[in-house]
Amino acid sequence: MLSIFKTFFLLGWISFGGPAAHIGYFRNTFVEKLKWLEDKEYAQIVALSQFLPGPGSSQVGFALGYKRGGLPGACIAFIGFTLPSVLIMLALAILSSQLTETTLFQNIVHGLKLLAVVVVADAAWGMYKNFCKEKLSVSLCLITAIALLVVPSISTQIVVLLFAALVGTKFLGNQEQNYSGKFEPSILPLAMFALLIIGLPFVATTLSVLGLFNDFFQAGSLVFGGGHVVLPLLQNIVGDQLSQDAFLTGYAAAQAVPGPMFTFATYIGYELMPQSPIVGALVATIAVFLPGFLLLLGVLKNWQSLAKNPKVSGAVNGVNAAVVGLLVAALYQPVFTSAVVNAWDISFVLIGFYLLKQLKLPIVWMVAFYIAAGIVGGYLA
Repeated sequence: MLSIFKTFFLLGWISFGGPAAHIGYFRNTFVEKLKWLEDKEYAQIVALSQFLPGPGSSQVGFALGYKRGGLPGACIAFIGFTLPSVLIMLALAILSSQLTETTLFQNIVHGLKLLAVVVVADAAWGMYKNFCKEKLSVSLCLITAIALLVVPSISTQIVVLLFAALVGTKFLGNQEQNYSGKFEPSILPLAMFALLIIGLPFVATTLSVLGLFNDFFQAGSLVFGGGHVVLPLLQNIVGDQLSQDAFLTGYAAAQAVPGPMFTFATYIGYELMPQSPIVGALVATIAVFLPGFLLLLGVLKNWQSLAKNPKVSGAVNGVNAAVVGLLVAALYQPVFTSAVVNAWDISFVLIGFYLLKQLKLPIVWMVAFYIAAGIVGGYLA
């Protein structure tokens, strides 16, 4: 267990670059160096993480810990990999509350918001190329984006995702797959997931901490397609409870730190419970990760059979197309409208695309560039 923790803890400090990069770090460490598993088995775990909602790279790490040390090993792997990011996000949340009024800090925050424009746009384009390859999936993406731009709310979000899943079940499944119909899930984690997602809304109003847990659990249950999708989900859930500046500062900070992007919840939880900010940060963090881990435990042993079910794969394809539209809507509001206010801002965004896509600048250097851009832009404005 100490070995598992040490390995994942060290990875948590150096894993910059988002989920795709994390999967590369994991493969290099656990397949090539430590020989915990073969490439084929690792590829199956990665495929499962793409199939389920939740934090993809963290689910891969959780599954690797589970393979090495059972459920305790899975939990220790999660804690080790996530702890560095949580500590950094907590420190940023504490510092931001003390520095908010200074001009320098506001300029830096503005620069990081411009970084968020570049990152979200790049994520939306990349996901569009992966998930919107048929006319129907493109249509689902468009319908979702328009619906959320016109009627932005968590209710709209849930309705369009359910609609996309139903359409996908009918039209987007691979009917040529050989499905045996044999699937034996682990009942306890799936029962816990069902109980929480159905029961939490009924008790959420009794205590503020339960309301916070419910909000982030619901968000974590709907995140298909990677950590960037948590942005619009949480934005609609949080609503007027948090200013857009604070929200986008947390999101931009999540791009700048190593480890899973879902620790964005750590920052938001801290801000949403000013009477007990540390408790809020920890509750939000656990709640947003928990659904993905419960679902992973429920299907880990039999996932290949489930993935071959045409209706299930079709539903996932439909939802994946819809979340691209969801991300496109979030790119406009709140990301673009809150960050780009003058010609210098759009110029820095265009430069950022060039640095990211043409020069392949690492995310750490992108962060440094946008901090400098925010400071310079503050004087130019």
